Amino acid sequence: MKNQIKNKLAKKYIPKQVESEIYSFWERNGYFKADVNPAKKPFTVMIPPPNVTGSLHIGHALNNTVIDILIRWKRMRGYEALYQPGTDHAGIATQNKVEQKIAKEGKSRFDLGREKFEQEVWKWKERYQKRIIGQLKSLGCSCDWSRDRFTLDPNYSQAVRMAFEHYYQKGWIYQGSRVVNWCPRCATSISDIEVNHLEQKAKLYYFRYDEKFPITIATTRPETKLGDTAVAVNPEDKRFHKYLGKTFAINFLGVKRKIKIVADEKIDMKFGSGALGVTPAHSLTDEKIAKENKLKSIQVIDESGRITKEGSPTFAGLKVLAAREKIVRQLKENGLLEKTEIINNNLAVCDRCHTPVEPLPSLQWFLKMSELAKPAISAVKNEEIKFHPKRWKKVYLRWLKKADDWCISRQLWWGHKLPIWQLKVKDKKAKNKNNFYVGENPPTGYIQSEDVLDTWFSSALWPIAVFLTKNRSSSKIKNQKSKSGEAEKIFTGLVSEDLNYFYPTQILSTARDIIFLWVARMIFSGIELTGKNPFSDIFIHPTVLTEEGKRMSKSLGTGIDPADLIEKYGADALRFGIAWHLTGLQDIRFKEDTIITARNFCNKIWNASRFVDMNLGNVNKIPDQVQPKTPSDEKILKQLDEVILYTNRKIKNYKFGHAAQKLYHFFWHQFCDSYLEESKKQLQDIKLKVSTQKILLYILSVCLRLLHPFIPFVTEEIWQKLGAEKPLIISEWPKTKVKTENPKS
Repeated sequence: MKNQIKNKLAKKYIPKQVESEIYSFWERNGYFKADVNPAKKPFTVMIPPPNVTGSLHIGHALNNTVIDILIRWKRMRGYEALYQPGTDHAGIATQNKVEQKIAKEGKSRFDLGREKFEQEVWKWKERYQKRIIGQLKSLGCSCDWSRDRFTLDPNYSQAVRMAFEHYYQKGWIYQGSRVVNWCPRCATSISDIEVNHLEQKAKLYYFRYDEKFPITIATTRPETKLGDTAVAVNPEDKRFHKYLGKTFAINFLGVKRKIKIVADEKIDMKFGSGALGVTPAHSLTDEKIAKENKLKSIQVIDESGRITKEGSPTFAGLKVLAAREKIVRQLKENGLLEKTEIINNNLAVCDRCHTPVEPLPSLQWFLKMSELAKPAISAVKNEEIKFHPKRWKKVYLRWLKKADDWCISRQLWWGHKLPIWQLKVKDKKAKNKNNFYVGENPPTGYIQSEDVLDTWFSSALWPIAVFLTKNRSSSKIKNQKSKSGEAEKIFTGLVSEDLNYFYPTQILSTARDIIFLWVARMIFSGIELTGKNPFSDIFIHPTVLTEEGKRMSKSLGTGIDPADLIEKYGADALRFGIAWHLTGLQDIRFKEDTIITARNFCNKIWNASRFVDMNLGNVNKIPDQVQPKTPSDEKILKQLDEVILYTNRKIKNYKFGHAAQKLYHFFWHQFCDSYLEESKKQLQDIKLKVSTQKILLYILSVCLRLLHPFIPFVTEEIWQKLGAEKPLIISEWPKTKVKTENPKS
């Protein structure tokens, strides 16, 4: 890159006129690409793949800013830095979006049929994947786009199947009936962590099953009591001691049951009546109590949210709320309803469609967690994998230590079909493990399961599967011994040199709400399938809230579209404004004022650079080192050394906000307000002029390099007009190397 003509910086910096051109320059010249390079250390960060459900939100902008800061910092420090891009098929979320779309046309997925519906989803994916990539580019993310991946790519899908086969062959995947969270609207099981709890006012009903039953129970859902087979009380509650262990025959509104009184220390004596009606088929908690006490389980609500005949011939076919209304009316008429009270209650709803969730027994496929969890716990406990901030370590460990077996099957049409084939049999009761085949090329007479895998099963393989390919390899280390170990046994034929070089990755940056959904699952999957931890550090970034401290929501009109902010202020302003807040806080209250301040800072850098550029005279090359001549020179160069050290330390410790604020104050106050003003006098002194010009250019060049990871566009634009030999994106990161030749100063 040849020296540019001086004074070519426009009077005003206009991001729109620069950013897209600069990004095209970077991309066109391949500066984002990373390849196997034994001469360099790899530094790999995987993008948490955005769902192809729509546009990116401000949380995505924050996280991808964090990742790009790290990538640009490491690239300038000589690492082979890979920012791995990609998107997630997001089974239930994307299916819901497309169902909403065709519903506006008066159709359902059942009207289209599975094949045509999947075609509609693929069209949706193509549209929104392009939009997401465009947004990431406009933000300045230096992703290696030649490696872009999608979680339903052929090689990725093959890797998912191979991982499933591995677990199945070890006996860790099994089919069983268990209470799951069921969404009647989506007609599928969902995990505990895909259930939202909305606080609401609810009625708590106090009643007895019949006139002879001695204990009053309290519930917000009387309709589920049709399936009660026990009443649980706290063993410390003296009111119920005389009933413990006894069984009562009841007639609950025409439904005959046997109710056993059992003890459970988890029962809250102060809530309601202190007695819990145990419904094994419709509560995850009650199911555990039932197993401990060998209680019968009776399903009284079906998959469509209606009362079953087994639940009650009288109420069979009624929707839950209609059944509740009739049951309460009959309780009143029979004199069994003692009272009602209004309480604050959490309503469990599907995270995707917001329909109330029905816990109910369902025949599903599960992945055993007991053995998988152990090494994942050890890796974090022993700090082979570190959380930043540290407080999230306890949260992770607490969940993983008590994690139930993972329900991995979903009753959806969009996603990875379970690689399970079942022998055609008329009698469903005849099913056993010999009726299943797992793998490719099933024997004659077997049909593939219609279920798909939980999205997080495939997402858990993200750090591994992106590097598994039949086609991509490198001759650079062709003769080197493979380091993939376990991965080669499990993913036969797919292990590439990329996996050997770029895996394990170094840092994962993500949100706290997917520590269980994604982070933990990547860790145990990585350890089991490769024998290695998938990354060494996890940065849990803050959640962006409204200025009032509430969660952002597009539907409520409180969401912030990063594209609007980029259009208004420029990508650099958005990035720096976001980074400013990253000081270790758990949440960020978003204020546009910070983006405006960042925009003004970019303008300040531009104007200061114009001043330096116009006063360089014959100095047309950025100096490697400078010699201070005055106390002002000594002072500013010492301060610059401190800034270099501070910036490195803070980026390394994920305190991006501290680094950004230090750079801001140094450049604006110490450099511009103080030294630039002092330099005006020195530039008039023939003895100091050239050394001052060199110091000005040197300090500016160091500042541009330190600021580049935060504000890449404006810094690159200025850099290319300062006589640099190569673009800023691949220039060397500054080092502290000031030499003092005037000991008296």
